[in-house]
Amino acid sequence: MAKMIRKGDLPTKTCPTCTRPFAWRKKWERDWANVIYCSERCRREAKTGATRKA
Repeated sequence: MAKMIRKGDLPTKTCPTCTRPFAWRKKWERDWANVIYCSERCRREAKTGATRKA
């Protein structure tokens, strides 16, 4: 049986658009080093130059 890992033990990064911390996700497993934004919305806003306040 697989060992359970708590979410608090996963690596985190800070989104440069909204400045909120976000945790590692299974879908980012192979590409974690290249993940910059916490969501598609933040990625789109970064391209347009708009910034959100947390």
